[in-house]
Amino acid sequence: MDVIFGNLDLWGEAITNTLLVFLGGGVIALVLGIIIGAMRVSPVPIARGVGTVYVNIVRNTPLTLIFFFFVFGWAPLGMPNLDNTVLGIMAIGIYTATYVAEVLRAGINTVPVGQAEAARAIGLPFGQVMTLVVLPQAFRSVVPPMMSVFIALLKNTTVAAGFSVAELAALRATIYDGADRPGNPMEVLLWVAAVFVVLVLALSVVQRRLENRWRIVR
Repeated sequence: MDVIFGNLDLWGEAITNTLLVFLGGGVIALVLGIIIGAMRVSPVPIARGVGTVYVNIVRNTPLTLIFFFFVFGWAPLGMPNLDNTVLGIMAIGIYTATYVAEVLRAGINTVPVGQAEAARAIGLPFGQVMTLVVLPQAFRSVVPPMMSVFIALLKNTTVAAGFSVAELAALRATIYDGADRPGNPMEVLLWVAAVFVVLVLALSVVQRRLENRWRIVR
């Protein structure tokens, strides 16, 4: 247990940064994913085209390359200097938004077309049709696949370790006997895996509660 109690400061920082990247990236992914998902089913051809191009380009680009762009290409483009953690949040959020959009689009397609047509018939614009009629029902039908996306997002935070973000996967490089820190890299990796298992189980509990709550609402 020395690998834990002898490095509590590093573990605390790593878990905090992992949760920060996960939560920040999740918020970006959810907000941007909703927008892109709505564009994908929009009656406006330009909006559909932009949504399709975004999803096809970003989703088919490896996450590592997106991290490379933000960490090493952000500043040379004249953008404001940001911390690597913030850049990592942006990278993983923009990448995951494509999966959120596609899951949400699948959920939107499960909503009967007649409901949207009825909403438009009483004079609701497209934005209100989506937010008041379609999206609430779509979210209820996509809880399991949406939670799978966020579980993948949680595990993808390990990519940030390769870009100077002090999260859980980076502990292997900082906790080893030669660095005057008790423990060896293999033991660190086993504990990191255990932490991720606990976090994924927590997300699974949230998923079950959402499913049960919205099943009753139906």
